[in-house]
Amino acid sequence: VQVNLVGGYYDAGDNVKFGWTISYTTSLLSWAAIEYRQQITSAGEIEHLRQAIRWATDFLLRSHTSSTTFYTQVGDGNKDHSCWERPEDMDTPRTLYKITSQNPGSEAAGDAAAALAAASMVFEHVDAAYSSKLLQHAKSVINLINHNTNYFLIIVKKPSCPFYCSYSGYQDELLWGATWLYEATGDKKYHGYLTSNQGWSGSVSEFSWDNKLAGVQTLLAKVTL
Repeated sequence: VQVNLVGGYYDAGDNVKFGWTISYTTSLLSWAAIEYRQQITSAGEIEHLRQAIRWATDFLLRSHTSSTTFYTQVGDGNKDHSCWERPEDMDTPRTLYKITSQNPGSEAAGDAAAALAAASMVFEHVDAAYSSKLLQHAKSVINLINHNTNYFLIIVKKPSCPFYCSYSGYQDELLWGATWLYEATGDKKYHGYLTSNQGWSGSVSEFSWDNKLAGVQTLLAKVTL
């Protein structure tokens, strides 16, 4: 399809790239850069961390080819997982999967929005233009959950997943994306969305790529307490 999807991170020891898990990793790296910036800077590692984040966010930006299209997977997950090899030697298909306004993916869109919004805060004072670009795409990609509405995330649609599936449901990704957009922008519409859907949250026993509620609760507690 003539799309440049260079960059990002491979999954485990194989050569498939999942936008969903890349986004989760990127949001955590960005959170660390925000929360522990002074300590990481003192250790002389802040620039290395920014480079690691940017390698992922550049890929997410390339994946968001239009306001209605976001590529979420590069490669065949089943075939790739059965063959671990060097990227230089890969001969597995580079099959592409995408979400669109007609076929939205709540988890992938919510996580990508969170990653891009969080990363925009990392680069805010070191590369203002790049930070602004990340935030612009964060606001746009989350609309793929329901592109045809003017209000933020009124309707949620969850199609079948090509490989990784969300066992905890899609609600935590929507809250995760809205939380980071609120952190990055201070826009009350995101806070209003979180307040309106606080019933989705609850007691959880883990914080993982599949369930982000503990992260949402931690971030919002710091804002409201």
